[in-house]
Amino acid sequence: MKRRRRVGLLGGSFNPAHAGHLHITTLALERLRLDEIWWLVSPQNPLKSAGGMAPFAQRLATARRLARDPRVRVSDAERRLGTRFTVDTVRALKARHPDCAFVWIMGADNLVQIPRWKSWRTLFRTVAIAVFARPTYAFRALSGRAARRFRTARTPQALAGTLADRPPPAWVFLRGPLSVVSATRIRAGRRGGELSGPMMQRRRR
Repeated sequence: MKRRRRVGLLGGSFNPAHAGHLHITTLALERLRLDEIWWLVSPQNPLKSAGGMAPFAQRLATARRLARDPRVRVSDAERRLGTRFTVDTVRALKARHPDCAFVWIMGADNLVQIPRWKSWRTLFRTVAIAVFARPTYAFRALSGRAARRFRTARTPQALAGTLADRPPPAWVFLRGPLSVVSATRIRAGRRGGELSGPMMQRRRR
């Protein structure tokens, strides 16, 4: 049988797309042994205010300019599918692309707040999930409600490359070089007149 394509899904507002997105994408391609990653630019995150949100077309265009790796595909799938919530988007993509083995990619900050997401337990049972460490969030993420609820489904970090082929629920927590870049800091820097280019600081945790 032909192996299914291993595809990472990185969702977000991308307001704006920045070096931190590239950083986690590069790590995911390498450590999860993915064939490609789709950046899912959200028309509007249900948990975020529309205030200060750049127009969707602008965010999509900025992400496409930044994502130059041919393995990275910037997608407006949520707009085309008419979905607002991650669980609905993932279900729709799995139905449309049975030839793909998907992995949902997110930072440790999202593992902390994922119990606020619609049908978050169903999401864990629908798609494999890779969680990347972020500064100051590791302890809260790994001791939080979601990590405790699915503790028996956690995959060892050494086996991260097999995650896409594992039936959900399956998730992994990945440590490594961390990026301290965030869209919030970039927007704040722009308002304050600071430089906010693609420079990225890293540290190990």
